Amino acid sequence: MGTAKLVVLGSINADHILNIEQFPQPGETVRGNHYQVAFGGKGANQAVAAGRSGADITFIACVGDDSIGQNIKKQLETDSIHIECIDAVKNETTGVALIFVNQQGENVIGIHAGANAHLTTERVNHYQQKIIDADAVLMQLESPIEAVQLAAEIAQKNNTKVILNPAPAQALPDSLLSLVDIITPNETEAEHLTGIAVNDDHGAQAAAQALHDKGISKVIITLGARGVWFSEKGKLGKIIAGFKVKAVDTIAAGDTFNGAYVTGLLEGKNDTQAVRFAHAAAAIAVTRAGAQPSVPWRNEIDTFLTQQE
Repeated sequence: MGTAKLVVLGSINADHILNIEQFPQPGETVRGNHYQVAFGGKGANQAVAAGRSGADITFIACVGDDSIGQNIKKQLETDSIHIECIDAVKNETTGVALIFVNQQGENVIGIHAGANAHLTTERVNHYQQKIIDADAVLMQLESPIEAVQLAAEIAQKNNTKVILNPAPAQALPDSLLSLVDIITPNETEAEHLTGIAVNDDHGAQAAAQALHDKGISKVIITLGARGVWFSEKGKLGKIIAGFKVKAVDTIAAGDTFNGAYVTGLLEGKNDTQAVRFAHAAAAIAVTRAGAQPSVPWRNEIDTFLTQQE
């Protein structure tokens, strides 16, 4: 493995997860059959996926000045992540996610930002040298958009590759999209950004082209069990199929994919190889419960890939 450096900028949450038979209707109370608290947040999940899959990663984030924030930092350090850029915010709580998971492994989530809202442009400026020195920066949208924009601007000026996972779905300015090298939406997020429904290959290609037109070189639309639609500007897009496994919990599947994909790229894999590596990591993750508890280590990914050959 190489020594390329990755920065992940993003959110940290404590996930409260309740497994239920089916999602409740408004006004309905349902009984759960399993409850757990696990560490999550899209930024932290992607950082853990990158760290466990072998990246040299620094994480820029915020936690509260509470015991759970302290415990999360300790855990992240054991996941091969440099934690010196994770700030504890005084008089604030660590972010929280409330998650229902049904029998099909689908989930619905509500979040409270807490300390994540304090990942400001001032903090990004404070840690900008980490972005300047990195080969790539991976971001999501659970952090203030101004911080994401500034980090992308710093990266673009210093030849640091910008990878954006545009989740949760929201409108984004062209000024940000034009700074992105690789974008990784799911079907819903791609439609939100482009207005084009991704119901088939034609829709996927049209949505990808709309994103290319905004200046993005590579578009990876995740399609769940089908795999991903991979499109490089100026070339015809294609499906890169995933692996068939029995899903138990899909909470961190996309985050695991993103962290592992960027790790693969930084190791010198080509895009198809990096996507396949990420597919393997995500396939393992969905067979396990929870967010970060489900994320596999590098040896598990390599073993899985060997078994598929």
